[in-house]
Amino acid sequence: MAKQITLAFSGASGAPYGLRLLEILLKADYQVFLLVSSAARVVLATEQDLKLAANPEQATEQLSQLYAAKPGQLRVCGKDEWFSPVASGSAAPKQMVICPCSTGTLSAIACGASDNLLERAADVVIKEKGQLIVVPREMPLSTIHLQNMLTLSQNGVTVMPAAPGFYHNPQSIADLVDFVVARILDHLGIEQSIMQRWGYDQRQGE
Repeated sequence: MAKQITLAFSGASGAPYGLRLLEILLKADYQVFLLVSSAARVVLATEQDLKLAANPEQATEQLSQLYAAKPGQLRVCGKDEWFSPVASGSAAPKQMVICPCSTGTLSAIACGASDNLLERAADVVIKEKGQLIVVPREMPLSTIHLQNMLTLSQNGVTVMPAAPGFYHNPQSIADLVDFVVARILDHLGIEQSIMQRWGYDQRQGE
């Protein structure tokens, strides 16, 4: 599996977005390094009734079974696992998505804190001129939040708030989730068929 990506869940609301993105990435045959904050595990349990194990190996097995991942395709890394590939510019995947991204994580990345593996992984992608996408979910946004987003954007980070559209006439929560996930996949350059593009039906009818 030559295709690699780092995916992170931090403690913002929006667990369905992260899990759906993980599912699609695994189906697309990506090797996924998954980073999950302690707060994100609380959100997963609250929003998805998924009690993810704190132990990285157990969490890897748990999610691999849930999404039928191939052996070695998914690796959950501990927050202090400093010798994991994502911690070094010489080994880390060039693409990373934080979905959802809390405003606390946003702030830490914007100031280069690197106090845990998630923050360090993001820092590595930025310094190596890779592709980092953050998916914040917060409202209203304070001036501090907006300043941190501007700082990241000025450093090449793509800021994609979890703000689903409605022009595709969604019929379920899953449709709204897929809207956001599809846009993330588009920016990653990954083919997706979970949402039709704007104007598709109109053009077909011309």
